[in-house]
Amino acid sequence: MRRGPQAAALLAAAFSFLSTPAVGAELRPWTGPTPAFELKDLEGKAQRLEAYRGKVVILNFWATWCEPCREEMPSLNRLRKALEGQPVVMFAVNYGEGETRIAEFLRKVPVDFPVLLDRDTQAGRAWKVRLMPTTYIIGVDGRIRYGYAGELDWGTEAMRAKITALAAERPGR
Repeated sequence: MRRGPQAAALLAAAFSFLSTPAVGAELRPWTGPTPAFELKDLEGKAQRLEAYRGKVVILNFWATWCEPCREEMPSLNRLRKALEGQPVVMFAVNYGEGETRIAEFLRKVPVDFPVLLDRDTQAGRAWKVRLMPTTYIIGVDGRIRYGYAGELDWGTEAMRAKITALAAERPGR
């Protein structure tokens, strides 16, 4: 089946729409369970979710082949810098790729937060990741509070305010 220039233009427009960050999008409240995880970072250090209880954890699942992920990374980096000094940690969980590919990506798009390796994609499956990027916000109590599948603009004041409010909560609330 041959596709003409109109079909190609329509496909390109659809991709452009789908890869545009959702500026006015809202984080979705989460009511499901919070899976545990233990993943190694690029330095080989094991990172466990329970080690960060008392802090807000931003967990972003991504891949180097994912165009929206590449577009979203600088926004996440700006958010991390804006929240510096607050009890907030951020992790980028790479979904099933090797360290060479990740290192090449990070040379082009550097980040100021740890990259974790989900080599066998078990963590992504446990967290029910079906779309890249997918981000979860875990409260100080260790429970997932919000989730979002797709690209977001993390640099908005509303986003910072929501995460700052979570960071101000006390565990057990």
